[in-house]
Amino acid sequence: MSLPRSRSAADRVDVQVRVHEMLPARVLVGPGAVRLVGGEVERLGARRALLVATPSASAPAGQVAGDLGPRLAARFDRPAPHTPVAVTAEAMAVVEEAGADCVVAIGGGSAIGLAKAVAARTGIPQVAVPTTYAGSEMTPVLGETEDGVKTTRRDPALAPGTVVYDPALTLGMPRGLTRTSAMNALAHAVEALWAPDATMVSDALATESVTGILAALPEVLDDPSGTEARARLQSAAWLAGICLARTRMGLHHQLAHVLGGAFDLPHAELHTMLLAHVMAFNLPAAPAAASRLGRITGTGDPAAMVAELAHAYEGPTSLSELGVPRDGLPGVAERVAADPYPNPRPPTAAEVQALLEAAW
Repeated sequence: MSLPRSRSAADRVDVQVRVHEMLPARVLVGPGAVRLVGGEVERLGARRALLVATPSASAPAGQVAGDLGPRLAARFDRPAPHTPVAVTAEAMAVVEEAGADCVVAIGGGSAIGLAKAVAARTGIPQVAVPTTYAGSEMTPVLGETEDGVKTTRRDPALAPGTVVYDPALTLGMPRGLTRTSAMNALAHAVEALWAPDATMVSDALATESVTGILAALPEVLDDPSGTEARARLQSAAWLAGICLARTRMGLHHQLAHVLGGAFDLPHAELHTMLLAHVMAFNLPAAPAAASRLGRITGTGDPAAMVAELAHAYEGPTSLSELGVPRDGLPGVAERVAADPYPNPRPPTAAEVQALLEAAW
């Protein structure tokens, strides 16, 4: 008769220990921080910087270009949502021709994603200057799209080594983008609260982030020119980005990735219309997250409060209005259920489709 093999002490400890890693990053925060980008490039020892900018950030990009002076090797102003590999190939041709040894990204997630893709292919350092609340500048995550499929990978080398937060750069954001971009950040923090690898550190960051976003966003929408509320919202989004970097993504982000890649949808709007539906699905199976969110919102139904914020958006508030065909929902549901991200409530294809129908 064979006896069960006893587990070693190391095996027993390994089951109980959670690992929390902090990415090394230099973060500059405050009004006027954008004027320090040239000095940050010099600090890196770089001599030929590629400047990647979204069209909406053309004005501050021009300022950064001037501050870089002779260190500016080339500009690339055509980043695209979901980081298509074809666009990355165009940028790489510019990198090679210019001999770039550093990439500076200014704008939203499209610019920062393209800079990550360039860094992934070259190993050159990154300086990220976000002008929205996407949060991807704080993460080691890169999502790239090819033939309608978005593939996400995680590697510490993908995270920008220097991030520059200047609240003045967010003053030009339209009200709609302010709302959806902040909801994007909110999704990062909320999902971190039910992540399987959450720690007391990520819980603390997520709690402060959610609190800051829900407090500052209405103030910013009421007075878009107010710099104090803008600064708080930007800092809360910074924390949300750290949450996304340090915890595993679940159903919410998986839906955003699959839908966004399949139908080429705007990332922030997609997060905005999905978040409340995923919260309603997950929170009954995540009592700790539900309790924490209840304390933050002062309500027994945090999902309803988030839904109210989302429905006040003046643009599309449903998947149908965003252009998702209803007959495409079953295929998305099957893909998500076939290879699900870790989630407190593992979904079946039928449950995912029901969630998508509600969002449609």
